[in-house]
Amino acid sequence: MKALIQRVSEASVEVDGAIVAQIEQGLLILLGVTHSDNSAQVNWLARKIPALRIFNDEEGNMNRSVMEIGGSVIVVSQFTLYADTKKGNRPGFSAAARPEQAESLYQELVSKLRGVMGAERVSTGVFGASMKVRLVNDGPVTIELSHIA
Repeated sequence: MKALIQRVSEASVEVDGAIVAQIEQGLLILLGVTHSDNSAQVNWLARKIPALRIFNDEEGNMNRSVMEIGGSVIVVSQFTLYADTKKGNRPGFSAAARPEQAESLYQELVSKLRGVMGAERVSTGVFGASMKVRLVNDGPVTIELSHIA
């Protein structure tokens, strides 16, 4: 499981011309799921993400978490995080989990994050939809979290 986390001053997700998620300061999380992923990876990410200290404190040091700053998150499924570009010029996606497995683990992570952070602070894209994701990356700060069981 891979989570590409971007610290944002604002972010939104649009599907079919409608905004389905929008936050101000917080995290945009792009989530990729592979075949071997299970609840162990979900649990690890659900603990790690809210506690990740990537927001500035009073001295300008990255020392505060999204929880400490009262920020929000948007979780967007992104199977392309498992792109294989070793051969040719067209990426292959055989390492990405099938949609049934990926959606189940995606929903499990969203549910656990809502349990930790509060439902009002966790938004999502639409699984499997064509989305337009807009963000202002603050810093810029982008962190990849990968957990292998």
